[in-house]
Amino acid sequence: MTYEAFIAGKVRTHSFESCPRRGAISQKLYPFQRLLVDWALRRGRAALFEDCGLGKTFQQVEWAHHVTLAGRVLILAPLAVAEQTVLEAQKLSVPVVYARRPSDTDCPIVITNYDLLEHFVGEQWAGVVLDESGILKAYDGKTRNEIITSFADVPFRLACTATPAPNDFTELGNHSEFLGVKKRTEMLSEFFVHDSGETQEWRLKGHATEAFWRWVCTWAAAVKRPSDIGFDDGAYNLPPLEMIEHVIDVDHADAKSQGLLFAPDVRTLADQRATRRMTMSKRVQKAAELCAGNETALVWAELNDEADACEDAIADAVQVKGSDSPEDKSARMLGFAAGKHRVLVSKSRICGHGLNFQTCHKMVFLGASHSFEQTYQAIRRCWRFGQTNPVEVHIIRAETEGAIVANYKRKETQAEELSDQMVALMRDAMADEIAAARRENDAYQPSRRIELPRGLVSEVA
Repeated sequence: MTYEAFIAGKVRTHSFESCPRRGAISQKLYPFQRLLVDWALRRGRAALFEDCGLGKTFQQVEWAHHVTLAGRVLILAPLAVAEQTVLEAQKLSVPVVYARRPSDTDCPIVITNYDLLEHFVGEQWAGVVLDESGILKAYDGKTRNEIITSFADVPFRLACTATPAPNDFTELGNHSEFLGVKKRTEMLSEFFVHDSGETQEWRLKGHATEAFWRWVCTWAAAVKRPSDIGFDDGAYNLPPLEMIEHVIDVDHADAKSQGLLFAPDVRTLADQRATRRMTMSKRVQKAAELCAGNETALVWAELNDEADACEDAIADAVQVKGSDSPEDKSARMLGFAAGKHRVLVSKSRICGHGLNFQTCHKMVFLGASHSFEQTYQAIRRCWRFGQTNPVEVHIIRAETEGAIVANYKRKETQAEELSDQMVALMRDAMADEIAAARRENDAYQPSRRIELPRGLVSEVA
């Protein structure tokens, strides 16, 4: 093998069969959405990383509609998101049926929940869609591997989720592996270096930054707003977001009842849980005050006791809890989205992914959280494209939880900066890959013959 062939092999990109088409893409999609669907169909296997509210549901339904020319398509989605997708598909006049088992329907497009995956493994699918695919990292390794291996022979694949954290390389690796582009371990060995004591920490090689993001753009599109791919943002400008803190005094007598001399500043998760229990009645009382009246509201809890107390204290409140049946969970989530329930109380890990709650513009967190991602996802259920009102986010925290709030704000600023950098790095590459744009380059026109020093020239007999 020549050196030139070796280099060409290293930069070779993957190539998959393009999806079949049913003619033109639906005009009910916005122009930027049609362009993304067109690109995903051309790729055959692709990931759409788009911010909340950019219409990923319409795009995945339209993609699946074309792929049904080759056979049945399966869409996997979180609980209650499946039912919302069925309703959205009706707007496109595309039949999509929710099913708990493949035998429940003969519809060309079937949607089910991730938790029911085992019933759909082994069926013949022409295409598979992972909705809210970023939640794969929340599943244990066994489930993640099952999703990847179960659909390894499906020719057409689509993954849809919000723009990933730029430094969350595990999420990018999961998507690459699901699509059959590269295994996560292959991606890490090629573009990253592991030089810390933490086995899960990898650093992108400095000289590989541009090459890495250009490679990602061959199978993924990262879009935070339509202008990222050359379209006018128009209605896709988010309304104002107001973060309002309510500080609860800590009673040191309560701390003594917990075996402490005084209430310490909260630093660890254990400290936070103890403080939340000590101040629970005050937090619930404040939440009830904020949710009084006729406005809809979304209340986020972390502890079962505080969620139960909020449900009792707030008029017209319903709760979605982990012990509820899937049918009850789904009915309450969809009922809140439809305006049947005024207040919904739940946890971010239950209702914090994929659901559209634009009808609500007030939410209350019963405490500050160490998890930026869970808090961000919970906020984006209401603060998303399509929201017409300013969104109020009320955070009820103890006076000893200031460090947690500061940590969240630091993570928020860092994530926004890194996300903007990621999209900026990918923008030119996306223009080439998605819009088939071509940059103009001046061709090199040599005018002089180069003469090498005699000592550097070797003669070949």
